[in-house]
Amino acid sequence: MRLLIILLSPFIFLNLYGQTAADEKLKYLKQKPPSITPEVFAPDFISKKGEYEFGSVFNKDATEFFYGVNVNGKEEIRYSKLKGERWSEPRTILSHEKYGYNDPFLSPDENRLYFISQRALNGTDKKDDYDIWYAERVGDRWSEPINSGSNINSKQDEYYISFTNNGTMYFSSNKNGSSFDIYSSKTINGKFQKASRLSDAINTSAYEADVFIDPNESYIIFCATRKDGLGQGDLYISFKNMDGTWSESINMGKRINTKNHELCPFVSKDGKYFFYTSNKDIYWVDAKIIESFRGEE
Repeated sequence: MRLLIILLSPFIFLNLYGQTAADEKLKYLKQKPPSITPEVFAPDFISKKGEYEFGSVFNKDATEFFYGVNVNGKEEIRYSKLKGERWSEPRTILSHEKYGYNDPFLSPDENRLYFISQRALNGTDKKDDYDIWYAERVGDRWSEPINSGSNINSKQDEYYISFTNNGTMYFSSNKNGSSFDIYSSKTINGKFQKASRLSDAINTSAYEADVFIDPNESYIIFCATRKDGLGQGDLYISFKNMDGTWSESINMGKRINTKNHELCPFVSKDGKYFFYTSNKDIYWVDAKIIESFRGEE
C-alpha cells in the first residue's frame, strides 16, 4: 500500500497543478495576459465601439468584474461573472431613468459596491451634485443605493473611490474650490471620519481626481491635468516615503499617457495587472510597469 501511494502521488500532484493552471486561465475574462505594453482589455466583449467604458474593478479572486459605461449620455454599471468555465454576458446591475451610476469600486470585504451618482438624497428629485454612494450585497443581488454621508460628500462633486486594506477611502472632490483635489477618510468602527486633503506632493492648483490607492498605501495613481501633461488628462504616480510622506508625483509618461484622456486607474488585488481608461476603452498592462517609475520621482 505504501508503494502504491508513492507511485500515485506524482499523478495526483500533476492533476492538482493542472487544475490550478486551468483556473488561472479562466480569470480576468480568459484574456491573454498583457506585457508591459498596454492593450485594450477584452475587445468587443467589454471594450466596445460606440460606448465609453469608465472605471472598472475585479473582485480579489478575479471572478467578478464591474465597470461603468456611458452610452449616449446615460451612465450605468455593468457586471460579468465567471460561471463554470465561461464568463456571463455583461449585464446592467445599476441603472436609472433619471440618475446615472459610474465608477464602481468594491469595499475591502467586497460586501459593498461603491459608485458615484447625481442621484438626489430622496431618490426622486432632480439630479444633484455627484456624491459617493454604495449598495450592499444581499446574496446575488444589491440593495438600493445608500449615501456615504456628510464626512465624505459635500454640496459639490465627489468622484471615484478606492480603499486601503484597513478601510480608508481615497476619493476626489472640488468642495474647496473650482478644481478637484484628492482626499482620504479613515474608517473607525464602521464609520467614515472627516476627510482630509492630501499633501501638496499630490494636490496642486490644477485638477487631480480618479485616484487609486495601493491597498498597502505604498503608492498612489491618479488623473491630473498639468502643464507637463501629454494630453487631455494624464495618469500620475507617487510613492510613500519611509517617513510616511508622499514623494512628488510624476507623469507616467508615453508608455501610459497619450494625447487622449487617461483616467480611472485600478490595480488587481493580486498586483499583477494595471487597468485604466484611454480613448473611451479600458486598457490593461503588466503591473510591473509601476515599479519602473520608482526612483524617478
